[in-house]
Amino acid sequence: MSYFSPIYFAFFLPIVALLYSVVPKKAKPYVLLGSSYTFFWMLSGKLLAYLLFSTVSIHHFGLWLDKIQTEKKAAVKLLPREERKPLKMKYDKRQNGILALAVIVHIGLLLVLKYSPFFAVNVNNLLEALKFDFRMTEPNFMIPIGISFYTLQGVSYMTDVRRRVIKADTNLPRLALFMGFFPQIMEGPIVRYNDTAVSLFEGKKIEYKNFVFGVERIAYGMLKKIVVADRLNDFVTSVFDNYQKYDGGIIALVAIAYTCQLYMDFSGAMDVVIGSAEIFGVTLPENFRQPFFSKSISDFWSRWHITLGTWFKDYIFYPLSLSKGLKKVTAFGRKHLGNHFGPLLAGSIALFCVWLCNGLWHGSAWMYIFFGMYHFVLILSANICEPMFKKIADVLHIDRNHGPYVIFRMVKTSILVAIGELFFRAHGLAEGLKMFKKIFTDFTFSGITSGKVDKAGLDICDFAIVMVVVLIVFIIGILREKGIAVREELSKKNIVIRWVILLALIFFVIIFGAYGAGYTPVEPMYADF
Repeated sequence: MSYFSPIYFAFFLPIVALLYSVVPKKAKPYVLLGSSYTFFWMLSGKLLAYLLFSTVSIHHFGLWLDKIQTEKKAAVKLLPREERKPLKMKYDKRQNGILALAVIVHIGLLLVLKYSPFFAVNVNNLLEALKFDFRMTEPNFMIPIGISFYTLQGVSYMTDVRRRVIKADTNLPRLALFMGFFPQIMEGPIVRYNDTAVSLFEGKKIEYKNFVFGVERIAYGMLKKIVVADRLNDFVTSVFDNYQKYDGGIIALVAIAYTCQLYMDFSGAMDVVIGSAEIFGVTLPENFRQPFFSKSISDFWSRWHITLGTWFKDYIFYPLSLSKGLKKVTAFGRKHLGNHFGPLLAGSIALFCVWLCNGLWHGSAWMYIFFGMYHFVLILSANICEPMFKKIADVLHIDRNHGPYVIFRMVKTSILVAIGELFFRAHGLAEGLKMFKKIFTDFTFSGITSGKVDKAGLDICDFAIVMVVVLIVFIIGILREKGIAVREELSKKNIVIRWVILLALIFFVIIFGAYGAGYTPVEPMYADF
């Protein structure tokens, strides 16, 4: 079962909403908790044990940290002011040790399950190259759905307890619902405890506005996923699986098509997730903000998978940047390189770690590491060259934030993103490099015009339907960029107009959705990450 299966939107979600509506307020959170664990069990079966272990363990670590903080506060009060600092440092050291243990346990489990096969394969390749007879056993673990998402949520919770941003939750069911809420367990967004824990357990009534807004958001997500992303799948799969048969023109086209597919799939899933939560009065953080209106790669990643980016920023980039070692590097850099280039020394080290983790988070393969390093180089290069770009723009009297230059920057960014996604989707780094090379050494339009695209799974009707939906999404994106809340504006219209638009959207999905004969069912793409 996925968010786009008939079982979910025709049976599971309505049954949960109905049951949630009829039980008393105190029981409503437990309906959500029971439904979430049922959903997880339907996806991963006995691997539910991993989620249970993580939840109970994280709850215990949080209470342990909170207990030490309480002891510290009481002990410090009993001492004269001049004797408090050594005691505070002692307690802080204990808390740091506990947090380190908690992170090692949970990130370690994630690393073992997801990355030990990759490690074993590469070690064996190295041993073979060095002519050693010994070989490591290559494990093949069963991995529960969503482990990357709920593990990062758990780490953020424990870190925030340590930082005293939040109090440890003594209510295990509430923490369990925060960790395993069914709409977000498969693909995120990666929420913080303060985002949802309280609202999830409030037991709010299902209100008419929330219900309608939720259904609208779900229908919009299905439009992106089922009509566009799934329709592009056969073409994308065919070309990436047999790229040797196609020229550089089709390779370039498939890079754009895959970028579109990935966006429509993932953002469509987020629409369904956020809409599902909205029905129950729960507001999940947005994970996308019109990323293809970005003017730079850095801007793009502040708009794409926002919750992952902010997680890396808050729990990796800033802690590294503000560490004693990198503070010294920054001071050295400012002294010898100036106020612009100096901080880039330490910043580039932290940025490298972020993008290495970002690449590995998506999967255990060299192409994912390359994907991370590709974006690291682009962002670092832009930071280094920023003064030069500014001077050139000033000399040429170019306003970098208005007019044709903005369009140029958006197109350039989108092309760079599509190149990155080409490597992301290719069957290995070597294959990605070969495909990229063909774009420059074998580029023609003849493959596109000769019918090869049609034979690869994208005929003229499919292309027309995709373009119609892309245009709709583009127009809505423009409105959002202008600060117009589309659903709020729609809610002000006559009820007949509102429901005609909603039903038209639903029927468009039913009629033009890529399902049934001739189409291969496609699971949500980010569920694998």
